[in-house]
Amino acid sequence: QVQLVASGGGLVQPGDSLRISCAASGRSLSNHAMGWYRQSPGKERELLGGISGSGDNVYYQDSVKGRFTISRDNDKNILYLQMINLAPDDTAVYYCAAQHRPGYFVRADYWGQGIQVTVSS
Repeated sequence: QVQLVASGGGLVQPGDSLRISCAASGRSLSNHAMGWYRQSPGKERELLGGISGSGDNVYYQDSVKGRFTISRDNDKNILYLQMINLAPDDTAVYYCAAQHRPGYFVRADYWGQGIQVTVSS
């Protein structure tokens, strides 16, 4: 069992940067591929990208490629999502997720609680 707790969300202005984190407990994070999702009002939850258990393989959806960076610190059991040049369309509840296996992230087996990011002037 893996417990995930996200932090670092909030209100930012267009063009700002923000890093959100996801702290894991219960098992070593290196045993799990991880991913970030978001859900905007009225829309389905969207996968933003994933990272392998080792951190060697990372992929992104086209909608965030070049602006968002997923990384992890397995020693600290933390997953990060660095976001730059934020726009109002990035306003959403962001979720971290963990997969049972450490390879390529394809499925969320555990979810964090979701954290609000609002981009507004």
